[in-house]
Amino acid sequence: MLSTALLGASQTDADAETPLERGAYLVGAVAACGNCHSPLGPDGVPVPDQELAGRFVIKLPEFDAWAPNITPASRVASWSDAELARAIREGIRPDGSVIGPPMPIELYRGIADEDLMAIVAYLRTLPPVENEVPRSTYNIPLPPSYGPPVVHIERPSEDDPVAYGAYLAGPVAHCTECHTPMIGGHFDFENSMGAGGREFPGPWGVSVSANLTPAEHALARLSDAEVVDIIRTGQRPDGTRLLPPMGVAFYSEMTERDAQAIVAWLRTLPPKSTP
Repeated sequence: MLSTALLGASQTDADAETPLERGAYLVGAVAACGNCHSPLGPDGVPVPDQELAGRFVIKLPEFDAWAPNITPASRVASWSDAELARAIREGIRPDGSVIGPPMPIELYRGIADEDLMAIVAYLRTLPPVENEVPRSTYNIPLPPSYGPPVVHIERPSEDDPVAYGAYLAGPVAHCTECHTPMIGGHFDFENSMGAGGREFPGPWGVSVSANLTPAEHALARLSDAEVVDIIRTGQRPDGTRLLPPMGVAFYSEMTERDAQAIVAWLRTLPPKSTP
């Protein structure tokens, strides 16, 4: 998770943060990479001294997913920064093989250049943790690629909360991955962005992703402050708590400004009914 020192820098003076501070914040509080790549305790909190050392993620009919160790003790230590960046944003390893789901490459393709390299810079500073993790296995064909090479992506200005919120909720935090229905193995972003209804089995039982659109039965009944509080605390106004895979242990360190930007964008979505 995000170190206190780097979090403080991100919260108090985001415009002056260094690339390393930015990368630490994105990995630890927004992208929540540890939600898949860090061993978690029964409470969903990362196991101490195991940050991003890899773990079993989920078993579905389509695949058994293992998130690899991405500390410098793993094979990524031999990858160049450009190779690691390409693996994150385009889903292509240096040997040409394709990274499969649940790694959200379709969304990560929109990560801005400066944020991508900030993430890489931070990953290089992680303490090496020895942890051998099996490869994921797939019962579905993987694509040869997720699209043409990404040439250049600019990060939206934080002065435009809706555009910046769309960037955080899509390419970085990939909220739309869990909260958008799938049709034929692909996210139905065009027709059902944020409509929720996806099921996620695990030790907690089966959790169902919420509808994030401003529909009457969804966000329309909540204030902006309530939605921000749900994101950052994992607790609904009625006192019930969110279940995994919602990365509450990570989003609790998201700045209020970034959470507000995400909510500003969610308010612009077309209202949709949950499937």
